[in-house]
Amino acid sequence: MSSRSRLRRRSRLVAARGVVLAVGVSVAASVLVTRRVLTRQAAIARRRIGKPLGEIALDADRRWRAKLPGEPIELLVVGDSIAAGLGAERPKDVLGARLAKGIAAFLQRPVQLRTVAVVGAQSVDLAGQLERLPEGYRADAAVIIVGGNDVTHRTPVLTAAAQLEVAVRALRSAGTAVVVGTCPDLGALRPVPQPLRSLGAQASRQLAHAQAAAARRAGARVVSLRRAVGPMFIAHPEDMFSLDRFHPSALGYRRTADALVPEIVAALADGSVSGEAPRR
Repeated sequence: MSSRSRLRRRSRLVAARGVVLAVGVSVAASVLVTRRVLTRQAAIARRRIGKPLGEIALDADRRWRAKLPGEPIELLVVGDSIAAGLGAERPKDVLGARLAKGIAAFLQRPVQLRTVAVVGAQSVDLAGQLERLPEGYRADAAVIIVGGNDVTHRTPVLTAAAQLEVAVRALRSAGTAVVVGTCPDLGALRPVPQPLRSLGAQASRQLAHAQAAAARRAGARVVSLRRAVGPMFIAHPEDMFSLDRFHPSALGYRRTADALVPEIVAALADGSVSGEAPRR
């Protein structure tokens, strides 16, 4: 190779390295700008939503439809603020109460509700909620709703799904029928500005898919809240959301319960959903 050819080749290499460096700098700058924008939008969303509802949901744990004949069905509700019913203004409107009344109407038996769901809970907190149950307690059916806080806290999808699976297996091993309501569609949250809302929607869909697979592996029935009630929250936000425009209203909880109750009744009828636990 002549010296002139070597010089041309060296010049092309230097030019290519310069292009790669420029692209890398551009991408890094773009990522930095995007991160700043999203951080700013997250702060805006927090200010818009605030905490007008406080951090404690109403207590609805009691025997619902107590005048119906037969032994009460033990219903356990596990998870986050949606599971706890934050946003409902009356105990009878929280999710657990709606579920209990729906099950009682289906089966014509009273339902004893116990709620261990906690506002702000993530999937990592599910095990602790179950550990706080009284010794010897066993629910006939359990409902788990969690995931929104995993998205906002950027918990890895596989980690959150694995933590959910552990909780489902623990309940199934005790003979409890389990229904999981997967992560709601965070794209329905109007107070969250774009593009953060679109990213939240994508992240919540990814988590919901992983949750569904993990829950089914562990023997639970699954309800996709994004498909079942998400369109209602998007189409009618004034009716479906509560004061903070983040948590469901009484109507929002009613529609959510309507989607969950048939699966709970079916799980109770199955007795052993996956063959891993004995029929009561």
